[in-house]
Amino acid sequence: MNEDKQFLTKARFAKLIEDTVLSHKSSYIDAIIHVCETYDVEIEEIRKFISPVIKDKVEAEAMKLNFLPRSNALPLD
Repeated sequence: MNEDKQFLTKARFAKLIEDTVLSHKSSYIDAIIHVCETYDVEIEEIRKFISPVIKDKVEAEAMKLNFLPRSNALPLD
């Protein structure tokens, strides 16, 4: 097991994701994949590391890319 993986926390994972998005000018989805590859973390294991803020940003990206259905918006009649 990778030593860095043992010390990965929600806060550290969120910081790594935010830093990767800024430094690589990438999407949150791509940043998560990059961090998982860099720190030898299985994609299936990241559920426990994703903070609500990162989750919301990934959901917004996924909706924008039509990977998820868009959430209902308030009608503006």
